[in-house]
Parts: sequence; structure tokens; C-alpha cells
Amino acid sequence: MLDDFQETGAEKLRKPFYLLVLVFFALACSVGIARQGFVLGILLVILPFILYAVVRTFIDPRFGLFLVFAFSFFAIGISRYVTANIPFGLGVDAILVMLLIALILGRGRHLEWKMAWNDFTIASFLWLGYAVMEIANPQAVSFAAWFYAVRGVAFYQILMIVAGFLILKNKKDLRLFLIIWFGISILAALKGFQQIKIGPDHWEKAWLDEGGAITHIVQGRLRAFSIYSDAGQFGAAMGHVALVAGIMGIGPGPKKRRLVLLSIAAITTVAMLFSGTRGAFFVPVAGAMLFLFLSRSFKLFILGAVIAVGVFGFLRFTNIGNANYQVYRLRTAVQPAQDRSFQVRLENQKKLKIYLADKPLGGGIGSAGNWGLRFSPNTFLAQTPTDSWFVRIWAEMGIVGLMIHLVILFYLLYRCCYIVWKLKDPELRQIMLALTSGIFGIMAASYGNAVYGQMPTGMIIYMSYVFIFISPSIEKSLSLRPSLSK
Repeated sequence: MLDDFQETGAEKLRKPFYLLVLVFFALACSVGIARQGFVLGILLVILPFILYAVVRTFIDPRFGLFLVFAFSFFAIGISRYVTANIPFGLGVDAILVMLLIALILGRGRHLEWKMAWNDFTIASFLWLGYAVMEIANPQAVSFAAWFYAVRGVAFYQILMIVAGFLILKNKKDLRLFLIIWFGISILAALKGFQQIKIGPDHWEKAWLDEGGAITHIVQGRLRAFSIYSDAGQFGAAMGHVALVAGIMGIGPGPKKRRLVLLSIAAITTVAMLFSGTRGAFFVPVAGAMLFLFLSRSFKLFILGAVIAVGVFGFLRFTNIGNANYQVYRLRTAVQPAQDRSFQVRLENQKKLKIYLADKPLGGGIGSAGNWGLRFSPNTFLAQTPTDSWFVRIWAEMGIVGLMIHLVILFYLLYRCCYIVWKLKDPELRQIMLALTSGIFGIMAASYGNAVYGQMPTGMIIYMSYVFIFISPSIEKSLSLRPSLSK
């Protein structure tokens, strides 16, 4: 009976009503572009997709969660291609708020809210509470700066994990998460290859000419930044994928899938080198060391340690491969005494130490980095580069905020390690090992670069935490140890 009422899009267009609606919409787009400019025309064109996303999210909040996850990869880089002053980053906020409204109003009575209340969410609420208290920081000079900066510092974390614990349930969700992450990352890697081997496109050249070249053309060499905000974020993101895919690729599972994962790891490793970001090197290195420790294999740990020492010795004590610029840049990561930029960072940290000596709460969220340059450009913190995620937290939230942040991060890392250690299913355990190692790798790299809370890395980390925390329940749902690929 239901088939009698189903119509295809082509059949609907044969009816006058639908045809008139389509014609009216096309005319509205034309008038909008002619009178108000290209931006309004774009908004009219994407309006149906926005309406579809809203309706679909209220029907299926899972769609909204993965939509915001996928959009976070493009939210910053897309601004290079749209010259109008459109805050695409706020699109992430809009989707997250819409998602929570859909959860509360649409399916609130049917959700297990207790799933969203655990030590992870408690710690996140404590961190958010401290971030909100920073509004009253006497050193803060701009509420607008706080509003924009607090999103990446604490707001996205609490929204993503609450939504994640309420929505994510099974191996299908885990598989979709990995497919989206790895799939977009491969596209990003190919974009990075294009920038290095072919050259930046028209819009990327314009972005470089407007100031991006200062940090992305070093000694006449371009550092690939792909679809991300900058080369530092791109390099860390590629190193993150290489680590996680590599660990999964050497684990149990079908041979074809393992070959695909190892290929992804190889591609993203090369892309990481093309970024010219030395700090990204510590993502796979630190993450691999944690993986070897959690692997429960003494022989594997010893073998990994020997390989790590060998790689370090090759980079630290030889000049082999210096003719290749990517190898040369990577080598400077383990030769800090010869790295002028690293020495400058240490000098800046000494200046910050003196400035923050009597400011235990820091200078206020948004007072440093790009937000500081935008909202309070003449202040000391705005004029002193922080470079590192942890140095930024220290500068903006003080030694008190830094200590709280580190305690929370290492507690969560301990909880992840404890959960993974007790898992029995070999495939699931290998994936959770990879995700936990990836989290630690990003933490290690965040000392050198501000990557932890940036998009899309922050979103990947938050969803990784959620999957690790719910992995025991996923394991219980697996009967007779079925393959995750099924």
C-alpha cells in the first residue's frame, strides 16, 4: 500500500505545484544575486540543504553528530574560497546547538541520560566552569575575545561528549567515524600533495599573499596546509591518522582491510612530511611508545624501542637525506640547539613567565594568539606568540588553569589506558589502542603546536574519548567475537 504513495523527484516535477516552487526558487536566487551580491545568492542556494539538515537532525540526531564532525574538517579552510566575511566556524556551534535541541525536544524522553553522566563529563563540566569564571578575570580586556576563544577551549568539548554518549552506541557508529575521518584525511593529503607538487590554486595563492606566506614559505619552500587552518594543524592531523591507521593495520582483521589501513598510514605519513611541521613528528613517536607499552608484548616493546632509538640516532647524529627538504625539516625537530625558531619559542616562554608571575589566572581567554591580535592587538599577550597549546592555556588561564587542564588530561588518559587494558576482543582492543595512542600523540605534539583544541583535531579527540569509554559496552554486544568489518 505504501508504494502507491511514493513518488520520485522526476514524477513530482511533472505536477504544476512542484514545478512552480522550483521556478520561484530559481528566480529568487537570480534576483538575490543581482541585487544583494554573490553571498546572498549562495545562501539561497544552500538554504534547502540547511533545511534538510535541520529536519534530518531532529528525526535522527546521529546524522547531526556526524554532520558536525565532517563539517569541522572544512570549517576553517573554506574561508579561503569565500572572500565574504562569513564566520564559517560558527557553523559548528550552530549545528551542535541544533543537535542538543533535537536531543532534548525530539527524543529526550527516550534517551538514557545517565549514559552522559560519568567522570569524563564531570571533568569536562569542571573545566567549562573554570573557563566561564575566566569572564571575571581582572586581566581580561575583551568579552568578545572570550566568546570566540572559549569555544575551542571548553565549549565544543562538553557539547560533543554529551551528544556522543547519548548517540553513539555500537560498532556501526565506530566504523562510520573511522570511514569519515580516514576518508576526508586522504582527500586532505591529496590536496597537500597538489600544493607541493603542482602549486597552490588561485585562492590559496591569494591567502599566501595576504600574510600566510610569512609562516608557510620557509627558505623559499612551501609548507603544505591543505584544507586546514595552517601547516601545523595539517601536519599534526596527518601524523594522527598515520599513527591510528598504522596501529590498526598491524592488528588482527582481514588482510585486504589491513593493507588499506597501512596504505592510508603511508600516504598520510608523506603528507605529514610535506607540511614541514616538526612538532607533528611527535604525534606518531609518542603515540607509538604508548601503544608498545599497552600492547602487553615485551618483545614488541623492545623491538619498538630499538627502532625508535635507531630513528632518533639517524636524525640526530647524521646528515643523510638532508638534500630532501622534508627530511631536513624533520631532522631539526631532534636538534633543538640548531633550531632558531625553537630558541625563539623558549625566549618567548621566559618573557611569559615574568609577565605571568603575579597573574595566577592568566590574561584571560582570547587574550593571546589570533584572537588577541584581533580583539586586543596592543597588549603584551597578543604581541607575544604562544605557539604551543599548553603555553596558550598557561598565558590565558594562568598556572591554575594549566594545572587543572593537565590533571584532567592525564586522568582521562589513565582512564582510557585502564579501559583498553581490560578489553578482550582483539579487533576492538586494537582499535581502542590506536585511538588512545592517538590522543597521547596529540597531547605530546601540543607542547610544540596549538593543535589539541583546534578543528578538526579537537573533534576527533572528543569522539575518540567517547568511543573508548563506551568500548566495554560495545564489546558486550559482540557475540561470538564477530569481525568489526561485518
